[in-house]
Amino acid sequence: MSAIERIGGSFRDPSGSVFSADGTIYRQVNRSYQNQYDHLMQSGLYKDLTSRELLIPHAEVEHALLDDPAVYKILQPRQLPLVTYPYEWSFSQLQDAALLTLAVLKRCLAHDMILKDASAYNVQFLAGKPLLIDSLSFEACQPGQAWQAYEQFCQHFLAPLALMSYRDVRLSQLLRVHLDGIPLDLAVALLPKRSWLNLGLSLHLHLHARAQKRYRGTAPTANTPRKRLDKKDLLNIADSLRSTVAGLRWDHQQTDWAGYYAGDSYLETGFNSKRQIVSDFIDLAKPHCLIDLGANTGLFSRIASQRGIFTISVDSDPGAVEANYQNAKQTKETCIQPMLIDLTNPSADIGWANSERDALVKRCQADCLLALALIHHLAISNNLPLGKIASYFAAMAEWLIIEFVPKSDKKVQQLLTARDDIFVDYSQIGFERSFTDFYAIVESADIKDSARRLYLLRRR
Repeated sequence: MSAIERIGGSFRDPSGSVFSADGTIYRQVNRSYQNQYDHLMQSGLYKDLTSRELLIPHAEVEHALLDDPAVYKILQPRQLPLVTYPYEWSFSQLQDAALLTLAVLKRCLAHDMILKDASAYNVQFLAGKPLLIDSLSFEACQPGQAWQAYEQFCQHFLAPLALMSYRDVRLSQLLRVHLDGIPLDLAVALLPKRSWLNLGLSLHLHLHARAQKRYRGTAPTANTPRKRLDKKDLLNIADSLRSTVAGLRWDHQQTDWAGYYAGDSYLETGFNSKRQIVSDFIDLAKPHCLIDLGANTGLFSRIASQRGIFTISVDSDPGAVEANYQNAKQTKETCIQPMLIDLTNPSADIGWANSERDALVKRCQADCLLALALIHHLAISNNLPLGKIASYFAAMAEWLIIEFVPKSDKKVQQLLTARDDIFVDYSQIGFERSFTDFYAIVESADIKDSARRLYLLRRR
């Protein structure tokens, strides 16, 4: 039997777990979930959700674990090229994941089932669309049953979206601290008073938080008023949440970098020269998966993705990532994954025993990195030595396409206006010396009408 590696983020559900074997991801269904799983498959809900591309499809497969009497089924879901987390999503990515969850809930109710949890971690993006990936999130809906996942939905989706819309988009990073969702008392304390004017936020956040505070720690008694909810009530809750989520807005054009290219350091001929050189270098590297570091709105990412190369398009600016995602949605791109990542503080191993949510470098298994107009920001804005940058990049992928931006460049001069130039090693010679400790230079070329130079490097 091949070695089995349990996935750290799936240990909380007694219904089953996720594991990998020989590089393939599987989901184990435990006997305790047998009746619910059979109901999912026999009620028509599974077929309904997969045909609508709301739930990841799976196949039931033979596996040695089936000899364990506690194991009922082994599922092999459609494989994902990348796992991302809610704190790595743009505003619209989180919003679309929320709307997907509510769409699934409504389809469940049509088949007399219900979502038993509403975790944002149960959603992933595949071929540019959000998709529920947890086949064990369903249970039969009992008469009068409340939606037990209502609080979780508000904490994982509605609270962060409201904070991003009403206060500051950067508050999405609270999800890195609160893995079980943003506590509602914290969310309403941060929201402005005008959020009370939004009927949905008043009901699902403000009054919800007050009810939590009132009843926290008190056990229900026979005299506790409890309304029995019918299916119509549950559908009304889903519709109310949907209209509230869909009505939230955020203007991505207000951030610093969303319009970066409008003031770039190239003439048109230089920009075209850069595109052609990058295109030629990608053809030489022949990657299956590429990570574009500091991708901005993904303009150069698409040189790879339009070739059918799965491209992870990373940037730290929420507006740039939002624009990237919106562009991908409008053009129905399937090979590009925008991600909100700060390279100076990338996603780390967090959660229970630092093993629930994996670091970025463990999840992004790429052949090639693209680092354009980035080196000066890391080296000068963030005081990162060139050798440390080279070492980190070399650990991520075999190939590197990187642009060196000299001190004479307008963008570098802007960085140096407010500080002393202490960067004595920041030069083309210093760059090549530091990076050739880890890479061999395969090709290099000057960008026309610019002092910048592009390199194709291969890890030693």
